[in-house]
Amino acid sequence: MRILVLGSAAGGGFPQWNCNCPVCQLAWSGDPRVRARSQSSLAVSADGERWLLLNASPDLRQQIIDQPILHPRGKSRQSPISAVFVTNADIDHLVGLLTLREQQAFTLFGSRSTLAQVAGASVFGVLNKDLVETREVDLESTVDTGIGLKVTAFPVPGKVALYLEGDVVDVGAEGESTVGLEITDGVKKFFYVPGCSDINERVAKRLRGADLLFFDGTTYTDDEMVALGLSPKTAHRMGHVAMSGKDGSVARFAESGIGRKIYVHINNTNPVLIEDSKERASVEKAGWDVAYDGMEVVL
Repeated sequence: MRILVLGSAAGGGFPQWNCNCPVCQLAWSGDPRVRARSQSSLAVSADGERWLLLNASPDLRQQIIDQPILHPRGKSRQSPISAVFVTNADIDHLVGLLTLREQQAFTLFGSRSTLAQVAGASVFGVLNKDLVETREVDLESTVDTGIGLKVTAFPVPGKVALYLEGDVVDVGAEGESTVGLEITDGVKKFFYVPGCSDINERVAKRLRGADLLFFDGTTYTDDEMVALGLSPKTAHRMGHVAMSGKDGSVARFAESGIGRKIYVHINNTNPVLIEDSKERASVEKAGWDVAYDGMEVVL
């Protein structure tokens, strides 16, 4: 099973187009200690020919261009992308579906609540219903993608997408709004959890002993955006768990027995993006890798 990181940054990418925070400043200046990253998405294949996308980033067109394995083959229109599984209704996980509108057949998987947002937005009507099959997935139910991969979606603490928030936001709710994925080719399996607001015992138990985990790496500290004066919201309020702190992912997964741990969905403000930073050193010492665009893992 091949896993390719198409995009490793959170919404907005890195550097974010309108941001001049200390980390983005380094990127804008061409500092070699940081590398640009597009918005979060993975591609997975059991045979190296047919690929499943995990989330459809707004940067998908460029991600396809950057990865020859995803280029069309043959004399007519064709794509190695056979299916897409979306983990929530966030803009940075759905907008890339519009890139796949050019009369191309694929299967779209997601929870009922997530796919309801796709069905309810008229702009996604550009996806030809005669070619694009939509399959609603029950939580804790394993689905066969038809390309040698089986996927089980499970709830993780999170919240509804920003554009769906009301006056009261239930941060930490567990349901169809935010899911993690278990992906297997029948021999090996790995987990993909790009958004999670809290690592409770149920989540920790589910992921314990995994061969490989791609996990939410949005911020290093919970108050990162607040301290920089960029937002009044903590990471938790945004639906993400920070890396550091007693309840952060580094501490919570310290005794997890996970074979390999990789941070994805990394916000542009996160100092782990600086390769020689003390924050990068701290997560690497704890056994974590920091994903980058083009990173490939073979299980």
